[in-house]
Amino acid sequence: MIENGLIVTIVGMGTVFMFLTLLVVAMSIMSKTVAWVGKFMPEVQDSMVKIPVKAATDEDIAVAIAVAKINM
Repeated sequence: MIENGLIVTIVGMGTVFMFLTLLVVAMSIMSKTVAWVGKFMPEVQDSMVKIPVKAATDEDIAVAIAVAKINM
């Protein structure tokens, strides 16, 4: 009985160990892949994108509230 318990324990721990090892390898490969792709497709910097922002007035806020209440 104890032998069966030890076998199940060893098989279970071995399975978890192999899965975690595979997970670490897969994450390492993805990290290197993303870094390699990042060289060819750099992210857009926040300073490059300039979106004009209009300050909301009290009238704009009142209109938004009225539209929200109508649609309820």
